[in-house]
Amino acid sequence: MDSILVTGNGPLKGQIPIAGAKNACLTLMPATMLSEEPLTLTNAPRLSDIRTMTTLLQSLGAEVSTLQDGQVLAMSSHDINNHTADYDIVRKMRASILVLGPMLARDGHAVVSLPGGCAIGARPVDLHLKALEALGAQLDLKDGYVHAKAPLGGLKGGVIDFPLVSVGATENALMAATLAKGTTIINNAAREPEIVDLAQCLRKMGAQIEGEGTSTITIQGVDRLHGATHPVVTDRIELGTYMLAPAICGGEVELLGGKRSLIEAFCNKLEAAGVEITENENSLTVRRGDNRVKAVDVVTEPFPGFPTDLQAQMMALMCTAEGTSVLEEKIFENRFMHAPELIRMGAQIDVQGGHATVTGVEGLKGAPVMATDLRASVSLILAGLAAEGETTVSRVYHLDRGYEHVVRKLSSVGAKIERIQEQ
Repeated sequence: MDSILVTGNGPLKGQIPIAGAKNACLTLMPATMLSEEPLTLTNAPRLSDIRTMTTLLQSLGAEVSTLQDGQVLAMSSHDINNHTADYDIVRKMRASILVLGPMLARDGHAVVSLPGGCAIGARPVDLHLKALEALGAQLDLKDGYVHAKAPLGGLKGGVIDFPLVSVGATENALMAATLAKGTTIINNAAREPEIVDLAQCLRKMGAQIEGEGTSTITIQGVDRLHGATHPVVTDRIELGTYMLAPAICGGEVELLGGKRSLIEAFCNKLEAAGVEITENENSLTVRRGDNRVKAVDVVTEPFPGFPTDLQAQMMALMCTAEGTSVLEEKIFENRFMHAPELIRMGAQIDVQGGHATVTGVEGLKGAPVMATDLRASVSLILAGLAAEGETTVSRVYHLDRGYEHVVRKLSSVGAKIERIQEQ
C-alpha cells in the first residue's frame, strides 16, 4: 500500500482550487436512474468513491462516461437491465444504498446489499428503510440484502418523520418521492448543502420540490423526469481541510471556489482560534501569523453546525494550540481513532467516550502513523506539515476516497510532501 511522506517545512503561501463535493456527487449520480434521459454532471471530483459508484451504476445497466479528465460525468439510464446492487460493489461504500430509492421509484422493485464504508460506527440504514415504507414500499431483509417492492401503481406520497437527522436517508427519500403519486412531506430533514444541491438538480429534471435547506421538504410527485446538466457544489469538507493547512503551518492560502456559507460554523471556530479569514468574490483567503492559535471547544452537529467530517482535522490544529480544548463527537461513535496516532507525534489527548480533551503542546514530532479512515488520514498529513522532522502516513487508500491530488495541491503552496508508491 502507498504511503505519504510529509516533512515540516514552515509557512504556506499560494492558491488551492477546491473540487466538487464527493458527498454531493455520490448522491447526484444515482439520480440518473430516475429518468430515461441523460444526466450530465460537471465539476465532478476525481476520486475512487466516484469510480466505485460508476461501477455500481454500470452493473445495473446505466451508461456512465467520464469526460474532460474526469470532471464531467455523462450518464444515461435508458436501459436498466439489472435491479440487484451486489455486495461485492456495495460493501466498499455506504453511499451505494442511494440507488435503492431511485430504482424502487422508477421500476417498482430493487434488491440492494447492506453497505460498507469507513469503520467509524454503526451508521445503520433503518432510517432509509422507514422512509421508503412511509411511501408504501414493502421491504424484506434476507441474507444481507434489502428486497424492496413498490405497491401496484407505484410509490405513494406520504409523511416521513425522521426521529434523527440523516443526510443519506433524506436523500433517498427525496429521490424516491419525486416519482411517487401525490404529495410527500419530509419532517426533520437534513439541511446540508448537498441536500440543496440534489434538490436543485432534481428540479432541473422536472421534479416539484420546495423547502430544501430547511427541516421540512415538500415534494409533489410527477409522472416522469427528464434529462439535465448540473454542476456539483463545492466540497465544503475539502475546503475546510485546506483552510486548516495555513492555520496549522502559518502563512496565507487562497481557496479557489470557497464560500463561507458552506462552513460558517467551522469558520467561526477558526476565527475564535485566532485565524484570519477573508471572503472574496469566488474564494476564501486564510492567514495565520507567527502567534500560536488559541484552544477552542468543538461540538459536532448536523448542518449548519460544526461538521463531523472536519473534527479529525480540527483536532490536529488543537494539538499545538495554546490551552486546552474539548472536542465532542455527537454524530458518529468511534470517531476518535486518529487520536492514538496523533499521540505518537507528541500530542496530549485524552479520549473518554464521545469527548476528547486536547492539551496543546509547543510542537509535534514526526513519526510513522497509520490512517484509520478517510478524514483521519488527512488529519495526520496536516499534523505532519507542522511537525518537526518526517511523518510517514500509511494506508492512504482511505485518502483517495475523498481527496483528489492532495500531494499536488499541498506542494503547490510550499508543503514538502510526496507519495511513496509500494514497490
